Amino acid sequence: MGNNRLAAALVLALGIVVAAWLLADGIVKFKQFERSVEVKGLAEREVSADTAIWPIAFSEAGADLPALYLALQDKNAIIIDFLKAQGFKPEEISVSAPSINDRQAQDYGSAELASRLRYTGKSMITVYTRQVDAVRRAMPELVVLGEKGIALNTGDYENRARFLFTGLNALKPAMIEEATRNARQAAEKFAKDSDSTLGKIKRASQGQFSIEDRDPSTAHLKKVRVVSTVDYFLAD
Repeated sequence: MGNNRLAAALVLALGIVVAAWLLADGIVKFKQFERSVEVKGLAEREVSADTAIWPIAFSEAGADLPALYLALQDKNAIIIDFLKAQGFKPEEISVSAPSINDRQAQDYGSAELASRLRYTGKSMITVYTRQVDAVRRAMPELVVLGEKGIALNTGDYENRARFLFTGLNALKPAMIEEATRNARQAAEKFAKDSDSTLGKIKRASQGQFSIEDRDPSTAHLKKVRVVSTVDYFLAD
């Protein structure tokens, strides 16, 4: 009876050992099958902006409100004539409603200044055009407006000219293909260096496209960038 129990225990123990070995061997094989490498592929293009948004803002001050409105209108007309002379079409030029501030109502500054220059008005004319080069040529000519007594608000960040690139959709297919190809080249090099064979794609994801100025001094030149992330299976 005792011998039978001992034999059964030995068989059970042997079974556990064998099962554990088989399970461990299966895990190792499964992990080997799941070996993979994650790589990234970059694609970049340098392009020229195809659209410009150019705000031209100026300020005027005075004690008489009707006279201030007339002064703003007169100077708007001078700026519009300037823009037309630079080659911009009327439909590319828009005039915003003036912004008027009453110093006396705001109750700040000296009373004397508030009485002499009670009102300050701001006006903005915006050029929205695909004539990017025309905008770049016209910008240095703004000094002509200063010579005519127009105080331009050129230092304000919101009044800076903006250059846009709107042709991204035409670039996407070729850039995605290039980024994916570069990712595969990186994976092939890794596989070669690790004495492995590159397998099929396990998963892939495409990053967001980004469009940035090439540098601060050439805002009309843009750098388009995309990164693709690809996970490849590896085999010995």
